Amino acid sequence: MDGEKDPRNLLVAFQIVHDLIAKDYALGPFVEELFEVTSCYFPVDFTPPPNDPHGIQREDLILSLRAVLASTTQFAEFLLPLLIEKLDSELQSAKLDSLQTLTACCAIYGQKELQEFLPSLWSSLRREVFQTASEKIEMECLAALRALSACLSRSVLSSDSEDLLDSFLSSILQDCRHHLCEPDMKLVWPSAKLLQAAAGASLRTYHRITHSVLPLLLEQYTKHTQSSQRRTILEMLLGFLELQQKWGHVEEDESTLLSLQGPVCSVVFSALLDSSVQLQLVGIKALTVLGSLQGFLSSSDLELVVDHLIRLALHEEDSQSSEAAMEVAGSLAPTYPKVFSGHMVPRLEKELQSGPPLRCVSSSEREESYHNCHSLQQRCLQALAAVSTHTSIVKETVPILLQHLQKVLKGTEAKNTQDMISVCQSLHRVALQCQQDAEGCWYFHQTVVPCLLAMAVQAAMPESTHTLPGKALLEEEVLAAMIPVISAATTHLSPELAAQSVSHVVPLFLKGDVSFLPQNSFPCSFQPFGDGECLEAQRRLVALLMAFVCSLPRDVAIPQQEWLLRELLALSCSCNCPFTATTAAKCFAGLVNKHPAGQQLDEILQLAVNRMEPSLAEGPRRTQALTLLLWVTKALVLRYHPLSSCLTDKLLGLLGDTELGPATADGFSLLMAESPDVLHKGCHADVRIMFRQRFFTDNVPKLVQGFHGAGPDVKANYLKGLSHVLNHLPKPVLVTELPTLLSLLLEALSCSDRVVQLSTLSCLHPLLLEAPQIMSLHVDTLVTKFLNLTSSPTMAVRIAALRCAHALTSLPTTVLLPYKGRVIRALAKPLDDKKRLVRKEAVAARGEWFLLGSPGR
Repeated sequence: MDGEKDPRNLLVAFQIVHDLIAKDYALGPFVEELFEVTSCYFPVDFTPPPNDPHGIQREDLILSLRAVLASTTQFAEFLLPLLIEKLDSELQSAKLDSLQTLTACCAIYGQKELQEFLPSLWSSLRREVFQTASEKIEMECLAALRALSACLSRSVLSSDSEDLLDSFLSSILQDCRHHLCEPDMKLVWPSAKLLQAAAGASLRTYHRITHSVLPLLLEQYTKHTQSSQRRTILEMLLGFLELQQKWGHVEEDESTLLSLQGPVCSVVFSALLDSSVQLQLVGIKALTVLGSLQGFLSSSDLELVVDHLIRLALHEEDSQSSEAAMEVAGSLAPTYPKVFSGHMVPRLEKELQSGPPLRCVSSSEREESYHNCHSLQQRCLQALAAVSTHTSIVKETVPILLQHLQKVLKGTEAKNTQDMISVCQSLHRVALQCQQDAEGCWYFHQTVVPCLLAMAVQAAMPESTHTLPGKALLEEEVLAAMIPVISAATTHLSPELAAQSVSHVVPLFLKGDVSFLPQNSFPCSFQPFGDGECLEAQRRLVALLMAFVCSLPRDVAIPQQEWLLRELLALSCSCNCPFTATTAAKCFAGLVNKHPAGQQLDEILQLAVNRMEPSLAEGPRRTQALTLLLWVTKALVLRYHPLSSCLTDKLLGLLGDTELGPATADGFSLLMAESPDVLHKGCHADVRIMFRQRFFTDNVPKLVQGFHGAGPDVKANYLKGLSHVLNHLPKPVLVTELPTLLSLLLEALSCSDRVVQLSTLSCLHPLLLEAPQIMSLHVDTLVTKFLNLTSSPTMAVRIAALRCAHALTSLPTTVLLPYKGRVIRALAKPLDDKKRLVRKEAVAARGEWFLLGSPGR
């Protein structure tokens, strides 16, 4: 192998040498010779030729050689000087390779191999961390220092041998500790990183380093008064606190941290009271770490922690600190459920119930008072949800949230709609946090779902539809906020519990059986599928039925499913309310998607087609029929049902319809996109992998053919449908199909429809970055189209066009240079655009074009 240059042979040679060592062949007097014949290739300097048929990369040779060099301690006396020499060189790649090889060697070396070279190794590592501008080299230096410390920690000492670890750590402390005290704090972070790297190697190194450093940091925090300096010191302290988590619970007599419990808590609590938001945020993060250390916080400390979190969550002006405090409350609550349920929840409830002062001097004061009270209530709702991360706490917070919703429902303020949405958002967060705990999930479901349904049914009764609160609950925005609550409360139920629940909810909607609702004395019957205008409000609640039945696990049988499907089908085709018709269509589609294949499914689908076809042809409800067709098509496309191609063909035909064509084109986005409430994997829908690719393969040729044969008044519909399909296609697939579709995409940019323009621009942007060679063939057209669209009357189109003009600079420079002056002149106009976001994109794009062709670009 001496002098070998072919990378294929080198890989084989390195493997042979590795096998010789790994299989314990006696190397005898040939150790140095074997090292020399392999180490002469270190560090690897290899660039694979273009179009290399063998596919051997530089990294393959590096890893293969490293496996040899780090495979035996016999190479140590030759390898370590070589690594130190390469570390001291100016070549970045050599430094990186040396550091990674040193880290690998530490896995098998001991004190004996390292002893002679420790001072030089430490000197090189320290120099690199103190002086390097490369984050990668700094990171590898710290990894190597950690590996060295861990290696020395593992070595078993004989009674008469020197403790190399202790002397090594002493050198680190001697060279780094004093930098923590420097007033200008220039080398604070490099020193802290080195100390933390050594401390993270073993429990022994942690105790040794923290015993010396933690008291010093606490002292420095007290000495410095500026918030920025205190923040730096607290961040360093936090780094050492996080290392303590790595070792878990330790005995009190061993832990420096436990002996400094009082000063550490004092420093963290003082940071929480500081006016600097950035210092507060570090203090809040430190609370999480302190709370995770078993036995560190006393009961009085925990109560103080809760006091600080409540103050920050509710009364801190800066939203960052408020949100961070809520997150910490949620992370600590499972560890200390009694503390949070006993101290935090009651205080949040009290704050939530408190109203504005009764007496206000002027109307402006009254308005400000109501605004402050409303803002406080919003934060209380968010905090109650955030802290609900343990079942025992959930059982206290959920009744409070429901009680507040009922209170809002009875109120008369105009802002009730937003208040209801806020409560629903908090309930949704609690539902998501309960999903992994079976007990909490079932408690939430059986408490919240019946209560929400009861409130909705009460609001939908004829007597209450004429009052403001009743109407507020039935508004589309409020029902839309209730849907994710019921869905999240249902998706993770066990099949047995889900079956128990569905046996109550479905009869409620089909038969008006309200017996399971908590408030079941209603003035008249509940008939959401009944006829008559007076039942319009009740029909809107089909949205809640959709949220429930479409989130059930697939193996849960739905009682009277065929009856339910027929009712939903009739409602979706006949209802005049767009919201109700759409939710009925979505509910029907969600059930069809999960329905087992067979005669029953075929019959209900045929019934749906028979209802849709006449309505699509003519009449006042063509839009409702199209909505149903889109959702049913999506349900079948996702599960690869044979009827999906027939329904898709119907949609392709409707693109040529002057009335329904534009809405049908937008519907292609619905077919391809992820739906937030039904027909996604999270609600157990039958979603096959690569359904988008299959839809693309089957239908894009038809779209292209339809475009070429369409009249001028409907051509835009085909372009819009195509751009929606392409926008949701995985980019690697799109790149392979680009040559055949690019001319059509360029034609789409000339379309006057802003949706088509925007969709096409968002489709072209990643292609400019990922397929520059293909796109450069059309550079003249692309430059012209993009520059024209930067003057579009629609802001979103102007922004997208400027981003594409920016992305053009990723094309080969030689192709772009002839257009440089023209583009720079054209991009001067959007620099004066009235919209700030447009100006921002124009500056970025024009700057890149200015740099085009400059040296080093």
